[in-house]
Amino acid sequence: MITVVGTGTGAPVPEDVLAGAALVVGGRRHLDAVRLPGGVERVVLGPLAPALDTIAGYVGKELPVVVLASGDPGFFGIVRALAERFGSGLLDVRPGVSSVAAAFARIGLPWDDAVVVSAHGRELRTAVNVCRARPKVAVLTGPGAGPAELGAAVPPDRVLVVARALGDPERERVERVTPAEAAARDWGTAVSVVLCLDEARALGAVRTVAGVPGAPARWALDEGEFGHRDSMITKFEVRALALARLGPRLGDLVWDVGAGSGSVAVECARLGAAVVAVEKTPDGVARIRANADAHGVDVDVVHGSAPQALAALPDDPDAVFVGGGGRELPAIVTACARRARRTVVVAMAALDRVPAAREALTAAGFGCEGVLLQASRLAPLPGDVTRLAATNPVFLLWGVRTPASSEGVVQ
Repeated sequence: MITVVGTGTGAPVPEDVLAGAALVVGGRRHLDAVRLPGGVERVVLGPLAPALDTIAGYVGKELPVVVLASGDPGFFGIVRALAERFGSGLLDVRPGVSSVAAAFARIGLPWDDAVVVSAHGRELRTAVNVCRARPKVAVLTGPGAGPAELGAAVPPDRVLVVARALGDPERERVERVTPAEAAARDWGTAVSVVLCLDEARALGAVRTVAGVPGAPARWALDEGEFGHRDSMITKFEVRALALARLGPRLGDLVWDVGAGSGSVAVECARLGAAVVAVEKTPDGVARIRANADAHGVDVDVVHGSAPQALAALPDDPDAVFVGGGGRELPAIVTACARRARRTVVVAMAALDRVPAAREALTAAGFGCEGVLLQASRLAPLPGDVTRLAATNPVFLLWGVRTPASSEGVVQ
């Protein structure tokens, strides 16, 4: 049997567990905090594979093993690797309080509505995008993905709660800082977790399902659910297919270029993505912000004209929607295709612009498909009868990055 004990946030390691162990494995600080019986082999966790091989030798001889881990070892912890290697039936897991639970407890907030994302040994951009999109996020940190790196990337209106050495009565520190303050400091290696909060929404509503919010009940919303000018808005039939091809999800970054009313931007944000909307008109910028507020989502609105404004955007998007452009459309699509990691979707009313947009996508190494969308809606007539009212036809192209073209993404 492998006994996995969660410690490090205040829970002591039971002495009887250690007394019967032939091998004890754990981080150096966990091992230094316990008294091991004589004759017990001690392995300091570094690279996981050698430690698992050592454990396998003891398991093969049916000798008892104890693994010391931080907090709840079944929550982004070593239980996954042990279960994959040895089977869950061989594990006796004794969880402690997770660092996430402890951090929220220290600041007196419930966390059933928090999104938890691990940046330990993973790409930081996913954690950053989740922090942009959600008001209450816990980030499990790692080398190169700590408070300073998060502070440099998350929205400036967030508050970061940096929890260090949780459970250590002498070294524990829990600090609230601005992103700028976090980015300017050297936090060392004792950070347990960072909470990223929009404090105006941090308490949150009562939830039935914990964790990541589910998808909204409706999408491709009616145009009447957005403020817009003179019907200058992506119609819901077009928006439905555009969303299907963009595939916005939690952890993604989406650009909406030539955003207009921001209907696509808002819908992508409702589906969990972090979103940047680029719009050249001042009244359009105000309208996008109002629509985002009305739907309770965060959209970063950039006032500027594409393609010039795109060069100043710091992060490469997973997907891009291009809804405007005029004569600049080929240059805009080319600029978006250079940066997009996955897909670019382009909506056009003019047939003349389709070949150039398609050429821009294929020249960037994207596989390109498209449709002409023509919809007729039911409309009432006098006398309790119904007619079909045609909407303006729209061309929708979508380019999907091929594996061979992924090397061309600007990093």
